[in-house]
Amino acid sequence: MCPRPKEFDPDKALDAAMKLFWRKGYEATSVQDLVEAMGINRFSLYDTYGDKHSLYLQACEKYRNRMESRLIRQLEQSESGLAGIHRFFHELEDWYSPKQARRGCMMVNSIVEKAPDDVQIRRHGQKFLKRLESAFEASLRKASSAGEIGTKTNPVELAQFLTGQVQAVGVVGKAFADRNRVRTVIRVALNSLTQG
Repeated sequence: MCPRPKEFDPDKALDAAMKLFWRKGYEATSVQDLVEAMGINRFSLYDTYGDKHSLYLQACEKYRNRMESRLIRQLEQSESGLAGIHRFFHELEDWYSPKQARRGCMMVNSIVEKAPDDVQIRRHGQKFLKRLESAFEASLRKASSAGEIGTKTNPVELAQFLTGQVQAVGVVGKAFADRNRVRTVIRVALNSLTQG
């Protein structure tokens, strides 16, 4: 006997769950909130995604994949190291437009809220941050080889610094309805690349 086809689009429902978790966080989101946002019943939720925690992990993975495909992959594929980093941060700024309603970055939000006591979320966050660090490091090495930044610059440390600034942008973007603050963090981070 073939299983009955689902009467909803699992990917669209997961997208709705991701947006809800992104806005409210894990603890403040109830299963009933999820059912209403996803437009499905509780049985379908549990049958398709597992429990709330499993759904949250899938939502975090969906968000991480989106960030990686839209931002990090461009950084990795950029032929110019310095220009690629500048493009990355300018596109990141667009994620904190007024329409984002101060949601911040879901990866940063999940790390702050859940990583201290949730090994799976901590691994999700570390995987994302390590890939970002690696992409920054490769871009910085390109920039150094091209004479765009000083040859004495430590690309590993600077990549860690830039990764920290991405997280800072996420926190500032969530805390303040002021895009100029986000721009300031980005401007100072970018200026540090060509100083010294």
